[in-house]
Amino acid sequence: MARRWCLFVLSRLLSRETFHMAKKDTFRIVTRGQDGSMRIRDFHSAENILATHSQIGTDDSSTDLDLRGLPIFRGLIGPMPEGKNIVRYETPEVFETLTKEWATSKPRRSRRSSADVELQPASPTGWTSPAQSSVASVSE
Repeated sequence: MARRWCLFVLSRLLSRETFHMAKKDTFRIVTRGQDGSMRIRDFHSAENILATHSQIGTDDSSTDLDLRGLPIFRGLIGPMPEGKNIVRYETPEVFETLTKEWATSKPRRSRRSSADVELQPASPTGWTSPAQSSVASVSE
């Protein structure tokens, strides 16, 4: 009896459910409306999406381990992670638009203020030899 209990506990510890830190429980489809706006629709399971899209495979190469084994639907790009418990699918049009917006957005760059930069006085000739610059830094 004790041996069976140990085997049961061990099988539960090694089961796949134990290692899933964050279970994906919301399936989101993002499409473009006729007026050009984004339409977002959430489902509680992937089976509900099968009413409108046919499954053509399963994801087996995602770096997010929670996405592996999830369905791939015809006409949708995904699955993609969105937050801890959301799986996202997008139409090709939405995917292309969002990718172009992301690629053209410029990151904000911080500029160093002039107080952060130390200016060295120039020599009268405009050229400083390495020996002069090391002497100048030692004498200061």
